Amino acid sequence: MAISSPGIGSGLDVNGLVSQLMALEQRPFTLLATKEAKYQAQLSAYGSLKGALSSFQSAVAALATPAKFTAVKASVADSTVLTASAASTTSPGSYSIQVQTLAQAQKLKSATFDATSDTVGTGSLTIQFGTYSGGSFTLNPEKSAKTITIGSENASLAGVRDAINAADAGVSASIINDGSGYRLVIASEDAGVANALKVTVADDDLNNTDAAGLSQLVYDATTGGTTNLSQTVAAQNAAAIIDGIAISKPTNTWTDAIEGVTLNLLKEGGTTTLNVARDTAGTKAAVESFVKAFNDLNATLTNLSKYDAASKQASILTGDATVRSVQSQLRGLFNTALSSAGGGLTTLSDIGVTFQTDGTLKLDSSKLTAALNDGTKDVATLFAAVGKPTDSLVSFVSSTADTKNGNYAVNVTQLATQGKTVGQGNAALTINAGSNDALSLTVDGVAVSVTLNAGTYLTTAALAAEIQSKINGASALSSAGSSVVVTESGGKLTVTSSRYGSASTVAVTGGNAATDLFGSTVDTAGVDVAGSIGGIAASGSGQALTGAGDATGLKISITGGATGDRGTIGFARGYADLLDKLVGRMLENDGLVDGRMDGINASIKELGTRREALAARLTVIEKRYRAQFTALDTMLASMTQTSNYLQQQLANLPKAGGSSE
Repeated sequence: MAISSPGIGSGLDVNGLVSQLMALEQRPFTLLATKEAKYQAQLSAYGSLKGALSSFQSAVAALATPAKFTAVKASVADSTVLTASAASTTSPGSYSIQVQTLAQAQKLKSATFDATSDTVGTGSLTIQFGTYSGGSFTLNPEKSAKTITIGSENASLAGVRDAINAADAGVSASIINDGSGYRLVIASEDAGVANALKVTVADDDLNNTDAAGLSQLVYDATTGGTTNLSQTVAAQNAAAIIDGIAISKPTNTWTDAIEGVTLNLLKEGGTTTLNVARDTAGTKAAVESFVKAFNDLNATLTNLSKYDAASKQASILTGDATVRSVQSQLRGLFNTALSSAGGGLTTLSDIGVTFQTDGTLKLDSSKLTAALNDGTKDVATLFAAVGKPTDSLVSFVSSTADTKNGNYAVNVTQLATQGKTVGQGNAALTINAGSNDALSLTVDGVAVSVTLNAGTYLTTAALAAEIQSKINGASALSSAGSSVVVTESGGKLTVTSSRYGSASTVAVTGGNAATDLFGSTVDTAGVDVAGSIGGIAASGSGQALTGAGDATGLKISITGGATGDRGTIGFARGYADLLDKLVGRMLENDGLVDGRMDGINASIKELGTRREALAARLTVIEKRYRAQFTALDTMLASMTQTSNYLQQQLANLPKAGGSSE
């Protein structure tokens, strides 16, 4: 194979010439690279803009709920007596509170045992909760009874303790060595007189009350009852006097003594003052957060689009139409006065938020404070999507993006009701195990089967409490978030679902106690609230009405009152809600920012196509250059050989006179 080396024969620098020519031909590559670098820089800038918009949207979305601006603050003069917190719906006020007693849970102790391994006995323990009064025991209908089986494997003192704790029966068990021996201590988990304990046993030694076997753990403080356990701490309610009104409750945490206020009682005999006031500090912080969020976004927009006149240096997005559109849309929203939901404020300047010449927002704290201290002003309406009903039993729940601002009349044609079943016969007060102790029901579509404690109940109310306790203790029902209330009237039982609306139902479906307890039953399903919002029929679900038309998505709750006109509800969107939605549209996949970024990416892709075409063309050009210079090289080499040959021949010709030399 011949080895080609351009230029050797002719002395021509073929490779050098081709390289220099190709360098000139490749100049379009540099231009393409410069363009791509600019596009990439714009993409990076749009990425920064997108991040800044996302951060701004997150900040304003957090301010779009009324609760952010309606917080109240509870202050206690002596926090050793009690502590307190208040919900945003709490009305301001001042209260004098004297704590008389603290609630405590009942504790019972056993007789002493020589060792924790000593055998107590076998059988079963049944633990019930209720109130001892006048020698009788009234069952707590809110607490379920629990039966715990004690077999030979857990018949020891320690085993009984462990079995009780494993049963999740609403009590705790422990063993204490008091120096004379080991005692089993059973403590109610809940304080209050209504959570005193009654412990009965089914002893395998067939004597359920003596001081031997499992009956050593019996406790029944009713008249004639057996108390083999002894009380060490009595069940006691907490008691306090609030503004001269005596109040008693089973726990030291009170959530309903003062509407919207949670009290935690800490010290008996203490007196203090509670003040509830609007939390203006929290609202100021929220407004400051709003101003900062906008100024952070504005800083990003400015840095990306500014022009330095001194250095004549433009930013990467100077003059960019998308950036100008973002700025103008934000400015346009800020400069638009709001439709009011009734808060007495329509512009940000009403609370001291104004634009400065550099495009940033500035907060006048004194003007904001004045607005917060003005009872006729509601700063929440300036930021959040708010509904303000005129009826105290009508409350705003939520809205959707489709809900339009407006003042809508509310008319209720039907109030929501609860499902129930009503017994038609007097309930039998004697329950016998295996005979008439089983009851099956469906509550809100959930099947429930319970077994009632055998015995003769003194009153129908006591029996109702037992039934309610057992039904509400069924895990299937509690898991579904449902519960019932069992009441009696004239000896007849009624089971009512706690739920409202058409999904609220109760029916007795079987069990050997059904006839003895209810006879026949009349079942009534609940109905949904019905009515209109803004003159257009609304859809009802439970106690909630959801509007249509302009009020689409406007959800209100009707918790009572009469049918007919129920006043109005004013709905309006505040700046935070509007900005959240505006920025959300900008950031959508086909929105303003992503649309521009898609365009840039398309341009970059088009540059790649052009680069590939140019590369292919340059390959052809280089090939042509090499062919041309190779031909020239060949021709020059041939001419050089010819020249050399001729010079050699001429040199060999005979000189004049006969000699060739």
